[in-house]
Amino acid sequence: MWRIGLTCFLLACLVGVTNTAFGQSYGVELHNTLMPASGAMGGVSVARPQDLTSAMNANPAALTQFRGTRFILGGGWAEPTMNLTQTGNIPIVGPPLIEPYSAKSTAPGSPLGNIGVTQDLSELGLPATLGFGFVTTAGAAVDFRQVPESNGTNSDLVIFDVPVAFGIDVTERLSLGASLGMGIAYFDGPFVGVGGMTPDYALRGTVGANYLFTEYTTVGGYYQTRQAFHFNDAFLLNPGPGQQSFDVQMDLPQNVGLGVANSALMGGRLLVGVDVIYKLWDDAELFKAVYDNQWVVQLGTQYTMGRYRLRAGYAWAQNPIDDTPGPNLGGVVQPGDLPAVRYSQGLLAVTSQHRITAGIGVVDVL
Repeated sequence: MWRIGLTCFLLACLVGVTNTAFGQSYGVELHNTLMPASGAMGGVSVARPQDLTSAMNANPAALTQFRGTRFILGGGWAEPTMNLTQTGNIPIVGPPLIEPYSAKSTAPGSPLGNIGVTQDLSELGLPATLGFGFVTTAGAAVDFRQVPESNGTNSDLVIFDVPVAFGIDVTERLSLGASLGMGIAYFDGPFVGVGGMTPDYALRGTVGANYLFTEYTTVGGYYQTRQAFHFNDAFLLNPGPGQQSFDVQMDLPQNVGLGVANSALMGGRLLVGVDVIYKLWDDAELFKAVYDNQWVVQLGTQYTMGRYRLRAGYAWAQNPIDDTPGPNLGGVVQPGDLPAVRYSQGLLAVTSQHRITAGIGVVDVL
């Protein structure tokens, strides 16, 4: 199957903060694994996110933790490593076959951006914060066109989101938040020899809450809706005279996240956070034929040492690969039937279950 590693160099401008981190995805979704601070903390960001784009991309209720005017610019580099071995003959459109082969994907790495700005509304007499952003939310790419036996196997997916988020302090301890994001998706495959890069747009909403349980402990949670994309004419059957085109349905799944963070250790210099995410792949078009519902557990720490923020994390992700995949992908029955579905499933098999992260931040750089 395949392993994917995302090596990120992240530059953040948040009152003069710089960060370096390493991250990795869950299925095709990145969540906050590419964010400047959260990426180094195993993605932990539900209760007390340390960068504002993590709040906009997860629990919008946490936006009230950011006061004044804040701006952040993050740049990441995603470099996948995929080795695929397949052992059968798989029919595709027309007489060709995908023959047995073993090779490494030559898909290049991708630059990924995360930008955000927040403004608290205290000057208007409101205990609230408003945020806007541009976030990279999902991505995966494979390319075996250099292998003749693959019959041009190539697939690519990248999704950006433009969220508008709002968080408000209802009481001194309780905050609520909501966000609405416009997703921009570019999709190619994983249909061998019969697909092409196709764009679409879709909305996704999130609601969340945070509660200051004690002076040092915050608990939070959020619910995120599906993001339903409809790619027109993304699949061609019998290309050429008499060809048929089919639309493809693809959803990013519903997500439920819960988190707790505590800063009581080492005189308040050590922040410890734990997040649990549940991903409902079984209700997501296309991916319900590839993945099962998935649990993710993230543990992250941040130690403050003067101007420096030393961060580390660990994440465990349940293997999402479905042992009994469905007969089609996104409403399209594959020409090669179940073997072709299995092959496409292999192209999307993001199965890294254990991940260790680390990073460093420096404040007041300027």
